[in-house]
Amino acid sequence: MTLYRLTTLMIGALALILASALALRAQDFPLTIETRFGPTVIEAPPERVASLDYNGADNLLALGIQPVTIRDWYGDHPRALWPWADPLLTGTPTILRGVLDFEAIAATDPDVIIALWSGITAEEHTRLSLIAPVVAVPEGVGDFALAWQAQVAIMARAVGREAEAAAQVAAIGERLAAAANPDWQGRTAAVAFAWEADGPGAYTSSDIRPQLLADLGFVTPPAIDALATGANAFAITMSPEDLSPIDGDLIVWITTDDAYPHVLSLAARPFLTAVQEGREVFTDTELGSAFSHSTLLSLPYAIDRLVPMIEAALDGDPATHADDRPHD
Repeated sequence: MTLYRLTTLMIGALALILASALALRAQDFPLTIETRFGPTVIEAPPERVASLDYNGADNLLALGIQPVTIRDWYGDHPRALWPWADPLLTGTPTILRGVLDFEAIAATDPDVIIALWSGITAEEHTRLSLIAPVVAVPEGVGDFALAWQAQVAIMARAVGREAEAAAQVAAIGERLAAAANPDWQGRTAAVAFAWEADGPGAYTSSDIRPQLLADLGFVTPPAIDALATGANAFAITMSPEDLSPIDGDLIVWITTDDAYPHVLSLAARPFLTAVQEGREVFTDTELGSAFSHSTLLSLPYAIDRLVPMIEAALDGDPATHADDRPHD
């Protein structure tokens, strides 16, 4: 057994021990959660939980909680949930689309409002706090900069489900450790996108997507973070004529069009070394969404599909890939 494999097994074992230890103690209420807007006090275990996070309903459903609100993100799903989460929804939550509807949120009579991956402003926080205690990001953390583990941990503490959440996080951690290849440690991986309107860009190391690749051993190309405006900026934009910031050992493309027209039409893309050597991964809409959600429900799906694609991209043969990109 390699030292790397032994280490990952030990980390998984320690995570399970921690989860068991949490299960042995009851979670105490009232509790105080520190946020960038000040402390939030939750007096009792909440029964009615409103989620304003774009991915938050997934994590609540994974813990057996039926949210009273769900924030629609993208995908044109009637209940604003993707296939890995929709079967678990048995309630009839209010679906929030577009700008926040404070009256609709208040009408659901929530005991707590989870807003850790929501981008709410100070003014919105003030208005929401008149409805129920609001759990927002900690001080010094960007709007969308919480790692998936931290997002789950803070939410679970707020709703009184720490033990259950710790066990699920530990299980996914073991899955990631088993999937990671020692050869990936320290190699660069860019998560890039090209939309119809906004042009090409990439996610910084503060974003949830590169953070997942970091769990597999990769690092974000320094050129991407160097272009970020602010310590917690989660994305950058690039000129279509200069895609050099994303060049490196691996490029993972996120798209909302499974034919990838906005990626394949980038004139500068063929000049990237990663492209010339076949070190790209093209995620389809569903995988890209699972990767982008990075939740307790979407991560197992994302890991199972993404890891074989990465293996094919980094196998040394430019002609092989495991995604569904069209042939040139």
